[in-house]
Order: sequence, then structure tokens, then C-alpha cells
Amino acid sequence: MNKKILIATFSLQIITLGLFAQTNEIVLSKAELENKIRGGWAGQTIGVTFGGPYEFRFQGSFIQDYQPLTWYPGYVREVMLNNPGLYDDLYMDLSFVDILEKYGLDAPVDSFANAFAHADYMLWHANQAARYNILSGMKAPQSGFWINNPHADDIDYQIESDFAGLMSPGMPNTASAISDKIGHIMNYGDGWYGGVFIGAMYTQAFTSSEVEVIVTNALKTIPLQSTFHHCINDVIRWYHQFPTDWQRTWFELQRKWSAETGCPDGVFQPFDIDAKLNAAFVVLGLLYGHGDFTKTLEIATRAGQDADCNPSSAGGILGTMIGYDHIPGSWMAGLKGAEDIQFKYTNMSLNKVYAISFQHAMKNIVGNGGKTSDSTVTILRQVPRSVKFEQSFPGIKPLARREINKDIDTSLTLEAEGCAFVLSGEALSRNPANPDYIFRCILYIDGQKVAAFELPTSFTRRRHELCWKYELANKQHTIRLEILNPDDRYIVRASSLLTYMPGK
Repeated sequence: MNKKILIATFSLQIITLGLFAQTNEIVLSKAELENKIRGGWAGQTIGVTFGGPYEFRFQGSFIQDYQPLTWYPGYVREVMLNNPGLYDDLYMDLSFVDILEKYGLDAPVDSFANAFAHADYMLWHANQAARYNILSGMKAPQSGFWINNPHADDIDYQIESDFAGLMSPGMPNTASAISDKIGHIMNYGDGWYGGVFIGAMYTQAFTSSEVEVIVTNALKTIPLQSTFHHCINDVIRWYHQFPTDWQRTWFELQRKWSAETGCPDGVFQPFDIDAKLNAAFVVLGLLYGHGDFTKTLEIATRAGQDADCNPSSAGGILGTMIGYDHIPGSWMAGLKGAEDIQFKYTNMSLNKVYAISFQHAMKNIVGNGGKTSDSTVTILRQVPRSVKFEQSFPGIKPLARREINKDIDTSLTLEAEGCAFVLSGEALSRNPANPDYIFRCILYIDGQKVAAFELPTSFTRRRHELCWKYELANKQHTIRLEILNPDDRYIVRASSLLTYMPGK
């Protein structure tokens, strides 16, 4: 080879390696890192409080521009003291942070599963279904798998994955690995992808000040063939098509993506707690908010459905991007007086989690090839990689919903056509002296015993649905639920029967 060509080639290799090194590493001051982590936790707390009064009050409709949304100084403190159940986003997050603090960043999955399963706080949907599964002896990830959890595609881990992103600045694949372990405790498929995606957006908010870059880079962690990826990609596409009209993009989302097929509470109902639609509302707020904190939270809230969790995610991601010190004063006035209050059911306040989360991030940075000095951190920035493909409820679509509304004495027999069913209902107590009772039940399908299970009357230990079965032959079935230990002081009430047929 000609000497000049050889030198030029070698020089080009050096330049290429240099560019790679520049794009592969990012240096932040420790003060800046801490400020972003504080911004993330503060932003999500502000967001969930702001959206709290509108949670699922606007289903299939957005909040009109003329309707004012509540915010005033000291608002967060007031809500934390008077309505602590609103903060399920936070107390679930903090349960996982606490386990990481107690047992280290490599804590086993069972420690996370048992922590929330035995906690005193109230849970719903995929979280409660997983809690029941764990308390019944089922291990993760089976506790979140769609066969065992009719809420596998619900929003649950999506609203709890903030911690994974905040402890993984610039490291989306590390956040995905954390989410693989913890998110599958309660979710699967699109429900799990919601948490992976939100966590990845947090990681990107440390390294970019461009909202669209944060969204598009994070989406690279989600498999292209998944419906979750298709839905979020549509939001980005419609944003470019209608750049000044978030309501038009909202209408397009309703038309294409609002059909709930998983959550039994939402099928044939306007209620929609599906992860991908609500993640789309998060992205709606971020893209059309253009980095403006107020506008972002307003849009994510006005989009409706899970209107507290969505601005919480959007506020946390944007708070990470701009940093705690740049959250507008009017919003910080609402947070004033709340940062030393422990979230109910936890031993953590915001001020405590700011410090703990910063230390977890420092350990995670070093553990993934980064470096620290007295005043800076060098993050080995990761190129986002897609996680594995998985899909909940494949090959079925809703067939019918039949209202039952009947108290079961000793047994209930129903005829149901299709390839899957979910029988909704609840176990209740009429005995104030001893409200906790556990019904022992057997499920028969077409005369064959298919499951034995318990129905606790305790709200925190309850089974979210009475019974269900997927992957049945597509035909007429006889379903019989038998109660082995009936007691007049307690009730098992069947509310509705949801059936499915084969289809996409």
C-alpha cells in the first residue's frame, strides 16, 4: 500500500476511534447529576399530585381547555397528608429503592416481589394480581405472565419504573436489565414494555436536552414488531404531521389504539388502563410540551384516562432533563413543605430518596464501566438495544360481556362460548367483628377440575378476579365455580363474565 494512503487510513481510524470515544462517554459534575435525580423525583411527585383529581374521570374524552386545573402553594403537602393512597406510583417505586438500599444493586428478584406483596398499601390491577400470585406461592416471572395475570398489559410497572432510569443515567440497557427482573413480577408484553420505555426515557434525559431525541432513543429499546412500538411510533409520526395540534393527535390515538382487549375492567368499557395508550399520552405531553414544564403536565393530564400517572411520568422525565433547579417556581411552591414528609407505608421522604437514588446511580455508573472523581462522573453511555419480544393475550379478541350480579351460595354454573373467559367479582365480609375470611374454591370447566384457589375478603390480599382461563378450545363451555366453605357472614359476588374468541 502507498505510504501516504497508509498514513491517511491510519489517521482516519484514529479520528473514528476518537469520535466513538466522544460519543460513548459523557462527563457530568456530581452536582449536575444530583440535580437531575432530584428533578426526576420531584417532577413525578408534582405530576401525580397535579393530575390526581382527574384520574380516570375522563375516559374517551380529554379535559377541555376552558376547565382550570388545580394547583397552589403547599398543594403536595396537603395531598400527601390527606390522600396518601394517590401515591401508588411513588410508594411502589420506593419499595424497590428500599430493597436496593438494604440488599444491594444485585438483590434477588424474590426480595422485590416479597416486599410489595407483604406491604400494607393498597394495590390494583397487575400489581394486585401479582401480589395475590406471590402470596399464593407463585414466583416471578410467572406472577406477571398473562396466563396467570389478566392485567399483564396494564400500566402498573410503567408507573413504577422511574427508579430504574434514575439510577442508570445514560445507560438504557442497564435500566432494561433492571426492568427485566422487577417489571416481570407484575407485567408482561406491552405492560412490561411500558416500564422499559419510561425507564429508558429517564436514562436519555440525563444526556440530551432535546425531548424528541429522548423519546426516539428510548423507543429503540422496544421491539419493532410489538404493538407498543407501533403505537408510540404513531405518536411521533402524527406529531410531525400535526405539530401544533395535540388534540388532533389525541383523536388519532383514540381511533387506532383505544380498543382495550386485556384488562377485564376495560373491555367493552370506556375505561382504559392499557400501558401503551397511556404511554402514548406521556409522549403526547412531552412532544407537544416542547420542554415547557407547565405545558407538558397540562397536556399529559388533559389527555385523560390515567391522568395522574401520565403527568407523573412526563414530569419526572422532564424534571430529569432540566434539573431540579429549573423546575418553575410556581410548581416548586406547590411542593413546598412536602419533601421531608415520609410517603405513607414507607420510611422514605423525597429528601431521603434524593440522596439514596444519587448513591445508587453512582454505584451503577461505576459498575457499568464509568468513573468518578472528586467532582465529576464519567458515564459510559450505552447505545439503546431492543429487549426481547413478547406479547400478552395472543390470538384472541373480546367476544361478549355478560352481567351476572349474583351472590354465590355454594356454587355458580355458567355457559360460555369462546376460547377464553374471565369471571369478575369479589369476596366481601358482612362480619365487622372479624372481617377477614378466606373462601376455598374449585373451578371446573366442562366437568373437569382445572384449578383450586382461595378468595380472601381482605382488600390487600384479594384476588382481583374470581377466576379465568385462557387457551381453551373454541366452543361452548360449562363453567362451574364451587365454594367449599360457605359462610353466611361472608359473600362471594360474581359481577360479569367476559368471553373471548380467536382473532387478532
